[in-house]
Amino acid sequence: MAKTDYGPSIKDDEQYEALRREGASKEKAARIANSPRHRTGVRGGHAPPYEHWSKKALYQRAAELDISGRSTLDKEGLIHALRDH
Repeated sequence: MAKTDYGPSIKDDEQYEALRREGASKEKAARIANSPRHRTGVRGGHAPPYEHWSKKALYQRAAELDISGRSTLDKEGLIHALRDH
């Protein structure tokens, strides 16, 4: 089977393809495939869990990520939408 070349926007074509086969979105697969190998296993930053955020802060983060339907969500809904993004 011929290897697909996704061009210069994807640094690791094989990892990208594997992530897509596993069901990752194109955006998520590209982010992971383009991250340096030594950093992909490192867990995230030092932000508090979403449960400690105010509803306003959750809404602003959802707006940054352009999550649709955010204006109708309560705090728990915003947390769920942000985690599923």
